[in-house]
Amino acid sequence: MPKVGKERTLMSTSNSTLNTFLLEVTMAVEGDVVLIYRQEQPTVFARVEHIEPDIKRDWYHITLLLLTVPTQVVTWILRGSYIEGELFTMGGVPMRLERVPKTALPEEAPPAKKPGVKKKASGKPGTVIPFKKPSA
Repeated sequence: MPKVGKERTLMSTSNSTLNTFLLEVTMAVEGDVVLIYRQEQPTVFARVEHIEPDIKRDWYHITLLLLTVPTQVVTWILRGSYIEGELFTMGGVPMRLERVPKTALPEEAPPAKKPGVKKKASGKPGTVIPFKKPSA
């Protein structure tokens, strides 16, 4: 089982039981964006679409949406430690996943009111002025 950290829940579609895992904060979960490294070079971004346990202990089926043009969907079978960012190989080529941290957007202040501009308070709809073509 991955290191103790944040508690996340994963749903297994194969047996419809709810599996709860304690995951390290760095482990990617469904909905996260990851950066895939190939030979220690950043190669492509991907969104984690689905993670479900494999029949082998500590292995998972991870479905990724590769954010390429056009997008591609791939499913890899990886150990939990590989999903956490540990180096692994595919066909002898070193690979690594790195979770992209979410950025907190600053809260937007309500738009400032312009002095001298007032909205009509009546419940009536506005007037529609038709556009007339100039006659030739």
